[in-house]
Amino acid sequence: MPAGKMLRAGAPRAICLAVGLWMGAAAAAAPPSVGACGPDKLGVSRTLSLNTQGGFEAGLKTYPRTLALADHEIVLTFDDGPASGSTAKVLDALAAECVKATFFLIGRNAQSLPRLVRREIAEGHSVAHHTFSHPAATLRRLSEAAAKADIDRGFAADDKAAYGAPGAEPRVKFFRFPGFADTPELDAWLASRNIAIFGADVWASDWLPMSPKDELALILSRLEQTKGGILLMHDIKAQTAAMLPDLLRELKQRGFHIVHIQQGDDPPPLRAAPSGWTSETEKIISQIFSQESAQKSRGAAGKGGAEKAAIPQIPEGSGAARP
Repeated sequence: MPAGKMLRAGAPRAICLAVGLWMGAAAAAAPPSVGACGPDKLGVSRTLSLNTQGGFEAGLKTYPRTLALADHEIVLTFDDGPASGSTAKVLDALAAECVKATFFLIGRNAQSLPRLVRREIAEGHSVAHHTFSHPAATLRRLSEAAAKADIDRGFAADDKAAYGAPGAEPRVKFFRFPGFADTPELDAWLASRNIAIFGADVWASDWLPMSPKDELALILSRLEQTKGGILLMHDIKAQTAAMLPDLLRELKQRGFHIVHIQQGDDPPPLRAAPSGWTSETEKIISQIFSQESAQKSRGAAGKGGAEKAAIPQIPEGSGAARP
């Protein structure tokens, strides 16, 4: 008997209540329909379907080129997920504003929470890659063989979580180095496999503890300065998940536009860095490594704590010993 007739025929109040609660929960969990994505929503301005043949590198914090975005255009990216609790809240915020993003997954997290990975895909986001274990030492300090193994294991774990089984190569050939600590050898190896490497143009710096209000102010100030770009956030951070709805509304009010990136057939639109460019991440990483080496050589256990606090943080993280 159809549900409507059964209810009209005098079904018990408990059944009526259960059906009503189920329907309400399903409606609340569903992302906005196409009809709900009206002009009051931030939405997606355009989509870049990027051909990664031969590989490429993008993101001015690390590389001397980035995507050729127009003024006030932003690509939203999130690292290190999925995470229970915060990733779902990030997805809810994106859905509420009809926005698409790219998630650079840690393989072991995808392996643990495949449901969230599949939700990301079902809601139109791009699922990209960020190694299997996000090694605290960074890939640069691993042997080349160990680094390649961690990358490949991440590809396989992400795609198994997303699609049920991995292929010979990742479906979405977008990769981001943990801590942006790449090497020429790994860059060339990824390029030989037609995998694009993404850095960032703007950091949320959410690896540092701060309130959602302070994080919002920091991101907006940086975006106003750069006039857009590839924005890096972390969906594993509760402060970012709490801040995101306000950020998306502010972006709409300030005239920013969202560009979504996905695997495709179009040549990647790239622009060179301005004259005088230097890698900000390389400077930080070199400083960290040299100071750590100096500490190790001195072996001064009594002074180690104070000196370690002065070492700058690698600008990206998974909640390991160093972000």
